[in-house]
Amino acid sequence: MKIVSWNVNGIRAVVKKGFVDFLKTEKPDVLCLQEIKISDDARSRQEFDFAGYTEYWNSAKKPGYAGTAILVSEKLAQPTVINGLGKPEYDTEGRVQTAEFENFNLVNAYFPNTRHDLSRLNFKLAFDEAIFKHIKKLEKTKPVILTGDLNVAHEEIDLANPKENDGNPGFHPEERKWMTWFLKSGFTDTFRFFNPKKIQYSWWSHRFGARRRNIGWRIDYFCISDKLKKQLKQVEILDNIKGSDHCPVSITLSSRQ
Repeated sequence: MKIVSWNVNGIRAVVKKGFVDFLKTEKPDVLCLQEIKISDDARSRQEFDFAGYTEYWNSAKKPGYAGTAILVSEKLAQPTVINGLGKPEYDTEGRVQTAEFENFNLVNAYFPNTRHDLSRLNFKLAFDEAIFKHIKKLEKTKPVILTGDLNVAHEEIDLANPKENDGNPGFHPEERKWMTWFLKSGFTDTFRFFNPKKIQYSWWSHRFGARRRNIGWRIDYFCISDKLKKQLKQVEILDNIKGSDHCPVSITLSSRQ
């Protein structure tokens, strides 16, 4: 099974930049999207042509903001999808979806950005704790795959300029501390599992030609319950794919238990 995750920074914008061609070329079995930036009302007036996929949407209450979505190939048995964590402060921003498949639970998440002045740091840390409790509860029944834009570069290798960004949003010690703690709780950062020393990024600022110069951050992840490691066959950061300030990331799992 091939699962892809992509912060598209606006579904309407990325559709104009070859998103449908991307679907046809990559053929993911499951595609998790973050920052869809479309309300239910706007989507009802927008015709998307995602042939061969069943769509599960989780829009933010605020139009043009945040939100998540999951596209599942119609060739698969469709999962049970639940939107939210049961906490209005996060659910109104459309930040989390949980899809229960036969052999695992998939959590698609758009973690809060702490903002340049760190005014949302406490909000994010509270979100971190809430989603951790949610994931650990899910793990009691099935292994969990957490994917999405986690809005944190975990280690210095995960961003181009770690010294200059120490303490900044996305590389604040508290954010990184939570990520370390989460992984030690029984989860594997799939990219680092296969690529302990590889430098590759998934997000670039729009400023100063950052993508062209590859001055980026790795903030988009697939983290899996450790018991799924034996099924992990391939991990990719698809940094040749344009259309957003993020690029897609993907994993491929074998069906073997």
